[in-house]
Amino acid sequence: MTNDKDMLSQDEIDALLAIGEETEEDDEQVETEDIKVSDYLTTIEADTLGEIGNISIGSSATTLSTLLNHKVKITTPTISIIKKPELNKSFSYEHVHVQVNYIEGFTGQNIFVIQTEDAAVMSDIMLGGDGTNPDEELNDIHLSAVQEVMNQMMGSAATSMSTIFNKRVNISPPTIELRDAQEEEFAEEIDEEVFVKVSFQLQVGDLIDSSIMQLIPFPFAYDLVEELLQSSQTKEEDLQAEENKQSSTSIDATGKKERFMEQEQQTVEAKKPQQIGHSAQGQETVQEATFSEFEHVDLNPSEQRNLDILLDVPLKITVELGRTKRPIKDILDLTAGSIIELDKLAGEPVDVFANDKLIAKGEVVVIDENFGVRITDIMSQSARIKSLQ
Repeated sequence: MTNDKDMLSQDEIDALLAIGEETEEDDEQVETEDIKVSDYLTTIEADTLGEIGNISIGSSATTLSTLLNHKVKITTPTISIIKKPELNKSFSYEHVHVQVNYIEGFTGQNIFVIQTEDAAVMSDIMLGGDGTNPDEELNDIHLSAVQEVMNQMMGSAATSMSTIFNKRVNISPPTIELRDAQEEEFAEEIDEEVFVKVSFQLQVGDLIDSSIMQLIPFPFAYDLVEELLQSSQTKEEDLQAEENKQSSTSIDATGKKERFMEQEQQTVEAKKPQQIGHSAQGQETVQEATFSEFEHVDLNPSEQRNLDILLDVPLKITVELGRTKRPIKDILDLTAGSIIELDKLAGEPVDVFANDKLIAKGEVVVIDENFGVRITDIMSQSARIKSLQ
């Protein structure tokens, strides 16, 4: 027979069970606290996901500001990892549950959690109020107003994501539901156990100053990060390839230029006049070439006939009063009556050009109300030849 003293009393049994429950709760709490972002995402991946949320929600803030006609400020997001069993503990208050499904560009869902008080302010403004005295109880009309707000906000976010990922991104109209703290099934419609929680601090004028949370199933969040990082890496590789191509093209062009200059140098060497005479020892003797003076060139009859062939060739004669240089700004400021100062003094001879070559100088005269030029100096042949060089 068993001695009654060896048996545990009911109080002792209850105490032991309580200790077991505390231990289980402690283990569960430790497990929750041990969930770190670094266990699932690298620093770069976490920063990338935060930047995606920052850009998309940032554009949503602009839309929200337009809808509510109040200044809206959303802070930089905070990224954390949470498991489905812990969601109920994290949102143990009455809240508005908004789910958004991606139907183009991506396949995944988002859940937004908004406090009931904040949703009430939004709906009051959307329904014509000022948000200072919203209804405490949200009915279907209030939820429809909040749903429209979220639809506009997420539409803007989808547009921003289209720009980020360089492809069309579209969402379905969000579904909205009011949930209280006693509901135990949170995100049951999503078959994932791990979520990325993106927390924002939302400020709407002096009416709202609280937090709004976005829950992204971890596989979907990871796909977003991987696609963006891979796209960025591809762009960097393409840019590097383009730079290498341009560098190679520049090197080829430089090589071609050097070969061209070398060929030109060889051509110039070949065209140099040969030196006249050689000494007995094989050393070259250089004699200076002589040329007739241009001032005293006499044309023989055959050369005169050749010149006669050109006598009827038309030439463009231009008289230049002077020149000046001005910046584009001064040119654009010119109007009727503006005066432009030239580089010649009044009374100085003007230049006469034939086919843009200076041939003479003269002075301006008036003949029967027409301007003319009296030639005062003909440029010498040597001077004209020098001007051609």
